Amino acid sequence: MRGKILTAVGLMSGTSLDGVDVALVHTDGEDSVRPGPGLGIPYDAEFREQLRACLGKTADDPGVAKIARELTLRNAAAVNRLLDDNALKATDIDVIGFHGQTTLHRPDQRLTVQIGDGALLAQQTGCRVVADFRTADVAAGGQGAPFAPLYHRALAHDLDTPLAVLNIGGVANVTYIGGAQDARLLAFDTGPGNALVDDWTASMINRPMDEGGLLARGGTVDQNRLAALLENNYFNLLPPKSLDRDDFSAAGLTGLSAADGAATLVALSVAAIVRAQDYFPAPAHRWLVCGGGRKNGYMMDELAKALAVPVDPVEAVGWNGDMLEAQAFAYLAVRSLSGLPLSEPGTTGVPEPQCGGVSFSP
Repeated sequence: MRGKILTAVGLMSGTSLDGVDVALVHTDGEDSVRPGPGLGIPYDAEFREQLRACLGKTADDPGVAKIARELTLRNAAAVNRLLDDNALKATDIDVIGFHGQTTLHRPDQRLTVQIGDGALLAQQTGCRVVADFRTADVAAGGQGAPFAPLYHRALAHDLDTPLAVLNIGGVANVTYIGGAQDARLLAFDTGPGNALVDDWTASMINRPMDEGGLLARGGTVDQNRLAALLENNYFNLLPPKSLDRDDFSAAGLTGLSAADGAATLVALSVAAIVRAQDYFPAPAHRWLVCGGGRKNGYMMDELAKALAVPVDPVEAVGWNGDMLEAQAFAYLAVRSLSGLPLSEPGTTGVPEPQCGGVSFSP
């Protein structure tokens, strides 16, 4: 199967808990990548809160199995809608990469949990499914995240390097792609992305996110509280390193106005991203941004000021920033079927390139 171009569908439900993305990719799992159509389906508020209630839990904890089944059925519906919208049949799809929902991530304990039922998804879609991407990496001593860097490298093969690809989801992570003289691949979670801002906005003004960064733009950063947040020991750890969504908290911002708290949390995300540069082998000439954070105009403006090099949404080079992670899991599913590594020492800290994923037949 190695070297053959397969048609794969990838699914991603990220730490922002905002919905499921589904995307189609034609790829050999190596250098050939041709992204196809994709779509995002938001979760309703009730299901989002049900997912939120699973955070910090394992798949065996009471009540989690019911939510995992519902999550799987929603992922199946997303796949079937993508196929219907594009006049495709299940037989046109070689594999589905099913990430599931991360509810607990403790790589220091060699534990990572993504809920979702790969066998049920295969049954519901009629397609082969690859799931459970992260477990083998963590069991081997890796961080189990981030997992999109190999896909970023494949997409960026014709771009100028050194290049940084920044994903601002609930947690933010960066992929550093080295230049011709040092083709190193380095990736790690930089710190909070949107999660704290989203949670703050929800609690203060009953909105799921600060759309466009308008709330934060009207606020003033509390420098003392920002300094306290930046004292988190995570920033002293050498990469590769990764975070759980809830490793940081906005509890220390109590008493701030909605706008000032949002501005301070954006400043935290930006400062964490800027600090990531300290670990790059050489400065990145450009930053390309994907994930929901690229739609936060205030955050993007602050990043551009702080990094002092071009900072662009990935659409500037023709990528789809909404679908990139879903595409990555389509790509990784093909790599899994071909017996290719899903992670490397520079991306997760695993001792040697690590294969992974579990396959389910319909």
